[in-house]
This record gives sequence, C-alpha cells and structure tokens, in this order.
Amino acid sequence: MHCMNRRKFIKSAAITVAGLSIPNFIDSLVTEVVAANNIDLAVARGASPSKITRAAIEAMGGMKKFVSRGDIVVVKPNMAWDRTPEQAANTNPEVVAEVVKMCFEAGAKKVNVFDRTVNDPRRCYVQSGISDAVKALGADVSYVDERKFKDMDVKGEAMKTWPLYTELFEADKIINIPIAKHHSLATLTMSMKNWMGVMGGSRRQIHQRLDESLVDLSGFIKPTLTILDAVRILTANGPQGGNLADVKKLDTVIAGVDQVAVDSLGATLFGMKGSDLGYVRMADKRGLGTMGLSKVKIRKINV
Repeated sequence: MHCMNRRKFIKSAAITVAGLSIPNFIDSLVTEVVAANNIDLAVARGASPSKITRAAIEAMGGMKKFVSRGDIVVVKPNMAWDRTPEQAANTNPEVVAEVVKMCFEAGAKKVNVFDRTVNDPRRCYVQSGISDAVKALGADVSYVDERKFKDMDVKGEAMKTWPLYTELFEADKIINIPIAKHHSLATLTMSMKNWMGVMGGSRRQIHQRLDESLVDLSGFIKPTLTILDAVRILTANGPQGGNLADVKKLDTVIAGVDQVAVDSLGATLFGMKGSDLGYVRMADKRGLGTMGLSKVKIRKINV
C-alpha cells in the first residue's frame, strides 16, 4: 500500500508544490523506533526551530553522544548568500544557534562557525542572522582566510586533489548543518553539496562532473553529525532564491550520522526520491551511506 501511495505521490508531486503532502509522505516511510541507539535518522516537526533541532538531536542519543568535553567543534552551516532567513537560501539561524548551544552544553571547548560565501561574506554573515545568533552563545565566527586553504589528496574519481579549508580538518568534531533547497545544477542541495563551502580555488571547475565531485568530497570529509534544516525549503530558483513565493514552510529538521540517508530522506520533502539525485545514487553505490529508506530506521517526533 505504501509503495502504491509513494508511486502515486511522486507522480503527482512537483517540486513547486512541495510541502502540500509532505507530512503524510514522510509518515509512510517512518518506522517508529523506541530505543535511541537503534535510530539512523530522526525527523522532528514543530513551530519552534530551536525546539525541533534539540528534539531531533536528543532522539539520536543527545549531543554528548557526539561531542566530548574539551572538543573543538566546527559547525558548518550554509551562509553563502546575501539573503534573510525568510528567503530560505541559508541555514536557519535558530537551528544553527541550538546546535552551538548543545555543543557547549556537552562540554565543547571551542565552536568554530564559518562558510566560504558566494556573495560578500560581511553581508552574508549578518543577513543570514547566523553570525549574531551564534556569537551571542560564545562561538568563534570567522570569515574564511584564503591562507588556510591547503591542497589535499582527496583521491576521488573526479577530484584528485583540491585546496580545502584546514580549520575543518583540525577540529575534533564536524557538524554539518545545511538547508534543504532547490539547486539549478544539482537539482537539490542538502548535506553533501554543503561541503562546497570548504573548497578553495575555482569551484566552478567541478560543475562538469558535479555529482562525482560531490561524492569524492563527501567521502573525504567525515562529519560527526548532519542536521538538515527544513524549517523553510526553497522549491525553485535555487541556490540563491530571493522570491518568497518559492519558499515553503515545513517546520522540519532531520538529524543523522549517514549523510547519504539524510539527503535521501531530504529529497522526499520535494516529492522526489534519493535515487533521483545523481550524487546520492553514486554515494550509495560507493558505500558512503544508505540511499534506500526501507533499510533505514527513522524516528519521528512532533514537538
């Protein structure tokens, strides 16, 4: 029955009407799991971005499961665009702030927040609301320093070596906090695509083999935890957006360790499947994570 509903939904749903049938669709994929240790993904829904973020992380076992006392943590949101939170081009500032807060509660010594922006970083950091929100909690917010990019041996299929941001690799723990949105080249941008924000050099060069390059990058960077912000999703004209008509409010956060599974479930928010995205298919094939949601234990929480 679920299979029939799913086929029917995918056939009838378009990216531009995302959100209309979403809750029921995700519900049809969810297996209620009681023991936190058995969960692969947590999906939390509710009106408060900070509360659903906390609920999703608690369902995964709590931040202390991922961050230890004295850790230096990098929190990597998407704040690449000179856009406000309402425009859904950057990660929701309340989601990022709650993650930072929970890192400090777990005993983190330092939390670094940065992104290599596309628009002017001074405007992006402020307009996104992220800089002010996390600075108030004691996080270190810095603009990307070009001197901190170093050629790294990615050894991928499309990406052999690339200048990547050393600060990411010097951290004890890495938490990826992308926003779920439409992307003109990649179809959707979520967790795996968010790593482009730690790339130096001319990122346009990877566009010819974008899917392979994203998988190469995602295999090289090992996030401790991934939190997908779907408080608002951008359904068209991404990644920059700008038009509020393209934004759907879903009041949802997805948390997980497996970035492939996170992106596969994230695709369903747009009426798609993970297998509709080239980089998700390739990452699954390479063994970086699980695309098939029937093999993933998902817990849903309403806050």
